[in-house]
Amino acid sequence: MTANGYNKEALSQVISDFQARPEMLVQILQALTKRIGWISESAVRQLADELNLSRADVHGVVSFYHDFRTTPAGKHVVRICQAEACQAMGSRELTVHAEKVLGVTMHGTNDDVSLEPTYCLGNCACSPAVMIDEKTYGRVSTQRFDQLVDTLREGG
Repeated sequence: MTANGYNKEALSQVISDFQARPEMLVQILQALTKRIGWISESAVRQLADELNLSRADVHGVVSFYHDFRTTPAGKHVVRICQAEACQAMGSRELTVHAEKVLGVTMHGTNDDVSLEPTYCLGNCACSPAVMIDEKTYGRVSTQRFDQLVDTLREGG
């Protein structure tokens, strides 16, 4: 694997696992994201070549789905729900607060954290909802967010 997370042989194996079927592009991208964490431009080119698709086709799918990233994530990923129920309960204000506390804007990454929007964590009854490294939290106020971030920074 190279420093940019691209490994031609590993990607070929993922593509082979799905019988190199172009209609399986989303599933291939999911498997690649799970394995490497992001989709590099080199991976887009290889996917297009091996699946007999255009690079625009592959890039279009990668850019359409918010779960696919084109840059490496930070050490931690913080997702704040932006769906209507969470907005009604303060997720916009929470997002502004999170950007200040984390020192990164939405869709941004620094060494420690990536801050991303998500559109429904299935926790509407406990809005606003936040996901940190695949763990979901409900009723997250700015104070609770600060506590979660402190715990995260302490390594917990």
